[in-house]
Amino acid sequence: MEKIAFIGIGNMGWPMAACLVRQGYDVKVFDAVPGRADAFVQEVGGAAAHTPADISAGVDVIITMLPTSLHVEQALTATTENISAGSLVIEMSSGLPSVTRTLAEALALRGVAMIDAPVSGGVERARSGTLAILAGGDLAALERARPVLEAMGSSIHRIGEVGAGQAMKALNNLVSAGGFLIGIEALIIGKSFGLDPELMVDALNSSTGMNNSTKNKFKQYVLSGKFDSGFGLDLMVKDLAIALDVGAAGGTATPFSALCLELARSTAGLLGPGRDHTEFARLPERLSGVQLHAEPNET
Repeated sequence: MEKIAFIGIGNMGWPMAACLVRQGYDVKVFDAVPGRADAFVQEVGGAAAHTPADISAGVDVIITMLPTSLHVEQALTATTENISAGSLVIEMSSGLPSVTRTLAEALALRGVAMIDAPVSGGVERARSGTLAILAGGDLAALERARPVLEAMGSSIHRIGEVGAGQAMKALNNLVSAGGFLIGIEALIIGKSFGLDPELMVDALNSSTGMNNSTKNKFKQYVLSGKFDSGFGLDLMVKDLAIALDVGAAGGTATPFSALCLELARSTAGLLGPGRDHTEFARLPERLSGVQLHAEPNET
């Protein structure tokens, strides 16, 4: 069984790395937050590395799960001297496909294969090891990675060459954001008309308007006022920007996508950093003067 280095044990990385430990992998973890790697080892198992340069020594597979491609580039640059030829890098962040392709080309010159394998499903599915994994890269490298990926996900989709997984992840999140936004507007229209938002969600979930947000977000995180899904609004803004970059690279007109990004950026600017992506609902609430969510003392 291959030895794994896991860089980035945040909200998603922690449960993903924990799945690997539970499956019997020898896992070494690193995180930029001081003490987090040690806390992981204490709670879950594995070993802790305290610098990026240390983590790649003696491992076969390096997994990166970081906020942006810049963080990935910095982490891989710091580990380059200790990455052995024949190693495999699995880049699981929601990053820029163009940057990932450049990194993959540089690693290939050292005899190191790289695939991108961003995930979809959120924190709960990360904990249960049932994530959807959207992969890009050489088929042989993906087959080598498959047992590791199967420890964290229940479905693996090879979308194309390296970078294709990240393009698909950004487009998936674009569709998710669009569905969320139009659903919230529908609830606001309905409440203004006198309809009960809870009953509206039930009706949507039995009708053709059903989507992931109506099923898994509206009651759970918006109407409840909890806004604690575990996926940040700033990360959603980043993914929407990547989706538009992919569209621009192909010369594709993206009017609705551009509007979604503009509204998401406006919400992030209005609320400030560190907000949950389900707080995207707060902008249409404010624009309309109609509040869907309960206040904390109402729940």
